[in-house]
Amino acid sequence: MGKFKFVIKRSGSVVPFNPDRISNVIYRAAVAVGGRDKEKSAELAEKVIALMEETFEENYKPHVEEIQDLVEKVLIENGHAKVAKEFILYREEAARRRQADSKHFSKPSEYIPWAKVWSSLDWAASHKLNTFELLNERIKNDEFPHIVHEAESAYETQIDTAAELIKERGQQLKMVMVSGPSSSGKTTTTMKLEMRLKKMGMSFVPLVVDNYFFDLEFHPKDEFGDYDFETPQALDLDMINDHLKRLADGEEVKIPYYDFKEGKRYLDRTSMKLKENEVLLLDSLHGLHPDFSREIPYEQKFKLYLEPLLQMKDKDGNYIRWTDLRLIRRMLRDSVHRAYNPEQTLLHWHYVRSSEKRNILPYCNSADYIVNTSMPYEVPLYAAKFKDNFAAWEKKYKDDPLREDAYTRASRVKKVLENIIPVSDDSPVPGDSVLREFIGGSILNYH
Repeated sequence: MGKFKFVIKRSGSVVPFNPDRISNVIYRAAVAVGGRDKEKSAELAEKVIALMEETFEENYKPHVEEIQDLVEKVLIENGHAKVAKEFILYREEAARRRQADSKHFSKPSEYIPWAKVWSSLDWAASHKLNTFELLNERIKNDEFPHIVHEAESAYETQIDTAAELIKERGQQLKMVMVSGPSSSGKTTTTMKLEMRLKKMGMSFVPLVVDNYFFDLEFHPKDEFGDYDFETPQALDLDMINDHLKRLADGEEVKIPYYDFKEGKRYLDRTSMKLKENEVLLLDSLHGLHPDFSREIPYEQKFKLYLEPLLQMKDKDGNYIRWTDLRLIRRMLRDSVHRAYNPEQTLLHWHYVRSSEKRNILPYCNSADYIVNTSMPYEVPLYAAKFKDNFAAWEKKYKDDPLREDAYTRASRVKKVLENIIPVSDDSPVPGDSVLREFIGGSILNYH
């Protein structure tokens, strides 16, 4: 069993010691700076454990911060300065986020598009959809179809605006990047945007960014066997930049193909070259990340950012969290398209949020335009579908120290869904709605 059986988490919880977590965290830091040597990560993890045995007495319960201090020491002493620097920066950044979460600051967060949030709140208030109480009152008055119409109209107007802004960029434009966190509605929005721009005389060529994933064996994995696809480093950013630059210059490139069943990438599969007046259309989580298109001049790209910025609060004045909407959306989509059951999506969500906070949300204000993809009517639909599930997950993970994140989210979402009048009939929702991407029944062809 080794010298150590337990560790103390930052929350104070005592959990079983798992040496694989040390090699995983080292490998994660290595991946962030371009390294993909799992054997070297395992070797360095063994050195950390040996140092722990020298430093601590038998049956001592080390704190996670003490272990991370030793990880830094081993990385530096063994000549891995770049990996050590990345690991140190990650720790500092995580500490800042925890501090920010525990205090109320007067300085606005750069992670939030404040101007768009204000206009979204103004719209919600003017339509009596900014509180649970007002939404429930409108549902009681049989206004659900009207709510759907109002929300869909607001969304479509934003797509119209985005299309006009793109058209105004003229002849210099070489690519449009539709970005945003997981389940923000990128696929539907990209399709609707393309339809509008085609009517304006623009011609688009889609580039499937998923084909640039590294082989599955090179992805970080946790002690539960869960792979992390959420970081930009899961993609071959150097190849993406090379291909984007060459395509923008009018050259022909060979696009790779990623087989998700095999977890393997095949190089040089599909020839691509932009014709005159053709523009690349990219739908990607990380389209705003600086490294994603670092070789492309500003005037050659238009960056669109999506997020469901719902402005609705409960009786205690707490607003629904946008991440919770997207969690439910992804549960619905994963269960259909990725053979994930909703509980698996809940357990994986900590990866999604960790990467978002570091690699997506900080760049939202660098977008050329922001689209709010939230639909106030989606919450009653989720209440009908998932209220009992979240109550069960709250109960299941309440006393599991390894699943604190799942418990916290389940508890929070359960409280939301049990205070909203459920609506099971989704027939008023248009067949081409962004929400159909998740609840099913879309008339759009996503394949």
